[in-house]
Amino acid sequence: MTWLIALLVALLVLGGLFLVATANRLDRLHVRLDAGWLALDAALARRAVVARTVASLNGFPGLHALAERAEAAPRAEREFEENDLTLRLAEIDRSTLPASLADELTDAEHRVVIARRMYNDAVRDTLALRRRRKVRYFKLAGTAPHPVYFEIAEPDV
Repeated sequence: MTWLIALLVALLVLGGLFLVATANRLDRLHVRLDAGWLALDAALARRAVVARTVASLNGFPGLHALAERAEAAPRAEREFEENDLTLRLAEIDRSTLPASLADELTDAEHRVVIARRMYNDAVRDTLALRRRRKVRYFKLAGTAPHPVYFEIAEPDV
């Protein structure tokens, strides 16, 4: 009888360690998710600054206001505003811009694409772990908000 109790205790300890390891992994994924959002937000802000610089040149009406709206938009409306800015920037003929400004705009757009992909990869990995039964049954995600993808149009750069 004592061996049965020892076996049950060992199984409980191993199960507990397994749950702790899963919770630790989920926590690291949420940290990665937060870092990914901060990187994406910084890349979007940099692109908005470059867009305002482009708007200061004559011939680009409304671009400054679009960049301002995109940068100031709350997170829930950010995708829509950033899409508008992306589409407006795609209409600009880069050959009419000074070479350094055209390169800066292209670089800012590349950084947005990379940061968005990294953030969406973190969302995918976090959601995959949060969908597992053990995470749901034992509520290992705690009160962390449910991550959502950030989908915007990618520029043709």
